[in-house]
Amino acid sequence: MPNLTRRQLLVGAGTSALSFPFSALADTWPSKPLRLIVPFAPGGSSEIVARALAGELGKTIGQSVFVENKPGGAGNIAMQEVANATDEHTLILGHIGTLAVNQYIFAKLPYDPNKDFTPITLISKVPSLYVVHPDLPVKNLKEFVAYAKANPAQLNYGSAGNGSAGHLAFEYLKMTTEIFVLHVPYRGTGPMLTDLLAGRLQAAAVGAPALLQFIKAGKLRCIATGTSVRLPQLPDVATVAEQGYKGFEMTQWYGLLAPSKMAKGNIDKLEKEAIAATRGKIVSDKLSQDTALSVGNTKTEFETFIKLEQARWKPVIARAQIKPEGI
Repeated sequence: MPNLTRRQLLVGAGTSALSFPFSALADTWPSKPLRLIVPFAPGGSSEIVARALAGELGKTIGQSVFVENKPGGAGNIAMQEVANATDEHTLILGHIGTLAVNQYIFAKLPYDPNKDFTPITLISKVPSLYVVHPDLPVKNLKEFVAYAKANPAQLNYGSAGNGSAGHLAFEYLKMTTEIFVLHVPYRGTGPMLTDLLAGRLQAAAVGAPALLQFIKAGKLRCIATGTSVRLPQLPDVATVAEQGYKGFEMTQWYGLLAPSKMAKGNIDKLEKEAIAATRGKIVSDKLSQDTALSVGNTKTEFETFIKLEQARWKPVIARAQIKPEGI
């Protein structure tokens, strides 16, 4: 072995020290628990999807994944917080409202859905169910439409807020069936369901996971599903399309995103583990029990999906003239 000068030793040590972080960062990340922010109140489909993923992702990624609900501002408050996060350990559950709709209903957003986030994977697609309180004298969509037309301005429906998936689903139904039902926005699905179950609201469109238990218990009546085919969990409930509105389909969707500033190595690791968790049997079975479909596509595929949804909903928002609350 040749004799090395002190200068050569110091240069060699410095070079090793500089190269170490680049090879070790992805291996040591995450170095603390991950926060998965849900931009809505507890009690809705979003929380069910988030907790299904978090439980499995935490088993393989090396740290626990905690779900944290941060409602308010149609999801904008949470989206802004995560867009500005620099700790490399904050993620968010994105959905149809925050990623494909809000930019068309707010004059200015505190975040850019296409620039401030890196899509990781589309976790789940969730069927929208159209439900009414049992006291309403209708058993299916046809009867609901007839009742609404015979009693103009007498019915109301609730949603998790302006621009939420439930709001979009019901406005889509209103345009299709040419009925008028008053919209009552809430701060989350949970508070809205409380009033619906109590009979203070007559109807709603909500993701299936949050509703099945109440439908099966007879506390709510499902008059139609937004799916293209009947759901095995509700075989006696006809789709909207089956009840006279051909081609109608409405599903919610939820995906995992990270701040665009997150290191590429960490993004790649997160994508790999999130896809594996989403496609795994435990998450798939969990979501299936709640009538949700697990997806688990690549970040490139999810990014393309978001752009297609943005193009789909832009004209719907314009036609329904959906505006933020208070405007």
